[in-house]
Amino acid sequence: MTGRYPNTRLRRTRATGWSRTLHRETLLTPADLIWPLFVTEGSGVEEPIATLPGVSRWSVDRIAERAKEAVALGIPVVALFPNTQPARRSDDGAEAHNPDNLMCRAIRAIKDACGDDIGVLTDVALDPYTSHGQDGLIDASGYVTNDDTVAVLVDQAINQAEAGADIIAPSDMMDGRIHAIRMALEMGGHHNVQIMSYAAKYASAFYGPFRDAVGSGGLLKGDKKSYQMDPANTDEALREVELDIAEGADSVMVKPGLAYLDIIYRVKERFGVPVFAYQVSGEYAMIEAAQAAGIGDRDDLMMEKLLAFKRAGCSGILTYHAPVAARLLGG
Repeated sequence: MTGRYPNTRLRRTRATGWSRTLHRETLLTPADLIWPLFVTEGSGVEEPIATLPGVSRWSVDRIAERAKEAVALGIPVVALFPNTQPARRSDDGAEAHNPDNLMCRAIRAIKDACGDDIGVLTDVALDPYTSHGQDGLIDASGYVTNDDTVAVLVDQAINQAEAGADIIAPSDMMDGRIHAIRMALEMGGHHNVQIMSYAAKYASAFYGPFRDAVGSGGLLKGDKKSYQMDPANTDEALREVELDIAEGADSVMVKPGLAYLDIIYRVKERFGVPVFAYQVSGEYAMIEAAQAAGIGDRDDLMMEKLLAFKRAGCSGILTYHAPVAARLLGG
């Protein structure tokens, strides 16, 4: 910087609203948002989630309405997560392969209602379907097996692709699953189905409300530290991302978001690929709690955090605040 005061006054460009807009370095639009939606059984159902104020589970018919709302707001993608009923859960998560499960019915309903006006992103992991709440198959000791789980995840991914999913998003953190899913998609003729890999997913304390939303929180036996990443590690995240890109991921995700902005930045700087962040349930709930406690304005807190993701290098953000933010942004 060569300027000197008073020739250079950095406050000049901040003096008016139009000037601040003109000089803004980071742009956030509704097109940067992905709206996560929870699906449940029934018809005409909206079930508010106590630990996620303002978020509900929706029956399949109501999910289609939410997708139409997203299109009207300029939100390009919705992400689906099923609340599988206890009777359909099992140790092997077999319901994940049912072509008429909640996820597949919701995909078809959205595509019937909106066609290609919106993208549908689907979660690939077994925790919404297992009776033990883990993301994969477990052995006698309770350890989540890798290769056997990958084989099951491939079948799950193909099931979703055949139902009409546009983006497959493996969130399980098994080694080698991106390559296996990519090869299966290619062999099945699903050449344009994208993979957004949860490449750097940490064993975080911020996931609690999400597990309540999909019904796995009270079922979880043990923890997920043998496959999700240690929050202390950064270089390991780069290795995970590098492997997933090589195996066929079209984009990568860092989860959670706000506590890992350094990871987002390093991934973008190193690889230059599309990077997405998931503003997870605990992060969302903290903003809502601040509003409820009168210690911060929800909209201001929300927008500042979303801008932080973009500033760190994100191509987009998965956030439960997507419809609220889109309205504020003029979608």
